[in-house]
Amino acid sequence: MDVLQFYKWLDIKTVLVFLVVFLFLSDYIRNKSPKNFPPGPWSLPFIGHIHHIEHKKVHLQFLKFAEKYGKIFSIRLFGPRIVVLDGYKLVKEVYLQQGDNLADRPILPMFYDITEDKGLIGSNGYKWKHQRRFALSTFRTFGLGKKSLEPSILLECSCLNDAFSNEQGRPFDPRLLLNNAVSNVICALVFSNRFDYSDHHFQTLLKHINEVLYLEGTVWAQLYNFFPWLMRRLPGPHQKIFVLLNKVIDFVREKVNEHRVDYDPSNPRDYIDCFLAEMEKLKDDTAAGFDVENLCICTLDLFVAGTETTSTTLYWGLLYIIKYPEIQAKVQQEIDAVVGGSRQPSVSDRDNMPYTNAVIHEIQRMGNIVPLNVFRITVEDTQIGEYSIPKGTLVIGSLTSVLFDESEWETPHSFNPGHFLDAEGKFRRRDAFLPFSLGKRVCLGEQLARMELFLFFSSLLQRFTFSPPAGVEPSLDYKLGGTHSPQPYKLCAVPR
Repeated sequence: MDVLQFYKWLDIKTVLVFLVVFLFLSDYIRNKSPKNFPPGPWSLPFIGHIHHIEHKKVHLQFLKFAEKYGKIFSIRLFGPRIVVLDGYKLVKEVYLQQGDNLADRPILPMFYDITEDKGLIGSNGYKWKHQRRFALSTFRTFGLGKKSLEPSILLECSCLNDAFSNEQGRPFDPRLLLNNAVSNVICALVFSNRFDYSDHHFQTLLKHINEVLYLEGTVWAQLYNFFPWLMRRLPGPHQKIFVLLNKVIDFVREKVNEHRVDYDPSNPRDYIDCFLAEMEKLKDDTAAGFDVENLCICTLDLFVAGTETTSTTLYWGLLYIIKYPEIQAKVQQEIDAVVGGSRQPSVSDRDNMPYTNAVIHEIQRMGNIVPLNVFRITVEDTQIGEYSIPKGTLVIGSLTSVLFDESEWETPHSFNPGHFLDAEGKFRRRDAFLPFSLGKRVCLGEQLARMELFLFFSSLLQRFTFSPPAGVEPSLDYKLGGTHSPQPYKLCAVPR
């Protein structure tokens, strides 16, 4: 190597060293813990604490971190530091007492690239308040929380029972049928129509939603949120999220366009019609978000959220009753005594069916559908406990730590309907039962989900006895993405 080549090599090496040092230093400065910030494990540059975490068990590892670092701790998963709240009392205190300060969602690149600041889930401030208030008001108009909504759910219960009966006792995976049935309820409210279980296009859309929700919880989505400028250009599973979700958005947009052609503002059929009418009323208030694009994203949010969480809960429910046949038998005994076999169960039966109600609540608790809750962000500098949390910090109120809080539940890690029964066998409410979260961002579909879970679950157990396929031991293994759901399984539904 001559002198000139040596200096060229030295210059390249110097530039590379400088670049590496610069990147490490900039990451350190950007993500340095603020003064009096919650403690957490030691992190590495760029990747944060990802080396400490097995992604498929992140909700459980957060519980371990809380044991070591306290009920309020911080963690980095590629991006900026996140504050995690552990345990029922702390989550309740912070979400209720500082509700306004934790009412916003963070702007995450993956979601922003799809929906920008639109919709019911990802929007904030003035727009979000208007949209949430409008959605709740509209759903109440169409029967949410009232008996007038019950017939459409009972119709779907009947259709689902027929679909299960068509399996003739053979092993089958009930996931898609449950998805379709639950989705049809929200579709009736949003689109004013249902979709047959043999509708291949609709079934494909439901599969797309399942896959998107799984991928959104993977490390690929986290990488996208930290390196959006790079990940937008790289191939990988994260790109599939955009492809699949755009197909669902196209479906929603088609429904919206159909409504725009023939809707009558004096006789609204559903949420879309009501939104179109509101667009005319508030056309001068552009900040409220009553425009066609926001209608599409709001409808998408209702369609996806109204399908996935309830159907996944029912999917867990059928798994638990084939795992514990003695519990299934007790539910059926109560259904037979209260409802009989000549009519469908009704919401009015719920108060007379404490054991069935307790089993459904325990399914929700153990199913733990959204284990890390949906991220929130501090609107301003705030104090949580003894720690100072700067404005713009992501906050997670871990629902796993609430639903499995050892100071609140007698046997937190066991499936035990007794958690919701008193000494006399009457149903009892539990303060730490928060599967729908709480505070300003509590799930707006909670009342609908409660009705659906009771009617679908009791209707299925009235008609069928469920069991695993011959020689198969039911497994409670799960997969963790955007939601916590069972691994695919099969069961047999034998008419009673």
